[in-house]
Amino acid sequence: MAINLTTYNQVLQQLAPYNAKLVAVSKTKPVADIEALYQQGQRIFGENYVQELTEKQPVLPADIEWHFIGHLQSNKVKYIAGFVSMVHAVDSFKLLAEINKQAIKNNRVINCLLQLHIAEEETKFGLDEGELIQLLDSWQQQQQEFSGIRIAGLMAMATNTSNETQIRKEFHQLQEIFVKVKERYFASQDYFKERSTGMSADYQIALEEGSTMVRIGSLLFGERNYNK
Repeated sequence: MAINLTTYNQVLQQLAPYNAKLVAVSKTKPVADIEALYQQGQRIFGENYVQELTEKQPVLPADIEWHFIGHLQSNKVKYIAGFVSMVHAVDSFKLLAEINKQAIKNNRVINCLLQLHIAEEETKFGLDEGELIQLLDSWQQQQQEFSGIRIAGLMAMATNTSNETQIRKEFHQLQEIFVKVKERYFASQDYFKERSTGMSADYQIALEEGSTMVRIGSLLFGERNYNK
């Protein structure tokens, strides 16, 4: 079994002072590995691929809280809208509208995080601050129509670098934007609180810079296996 229970417990101890949540990133990992962590009390799991998630969800316990953390195409939302708890990487108004549409069809409310581009790497998805404000202005104007989604916070990935100063600066930037957005659009909404930042290599810095939700995979499950 690839699960590192010692590391899992250490991560939980590190999250506790910050009251932060752990999303166990189980992409490419077998059902047995997810079950092993589930037996330890873990309930939030994150997947990146729609097909993989739709295969795993029916055969695993019903009380698992599934988070979709990868880049989600609008035409695939319908496959996960019936059960997904949170979508982490909403990077367009079109995608937000489609999640809303499919959630309403399923009589559900799906939590969404808006993805910001804070990294130097061009390959990362996400909105810049101006695009984020534009999206939120559009959403605010049509808010009554968006009964199927709840914008619960922001998500971002830092640059993949060993430069901790740069990583900290990027996470701090997200925190500053979060505060501005909270004051402008969600001042009276307690549910707008999440900052999904930090992965296996940088989650400790993310916690220090305000993260409420870390996405950790390889530390818990070992290296990913893409030869499926």
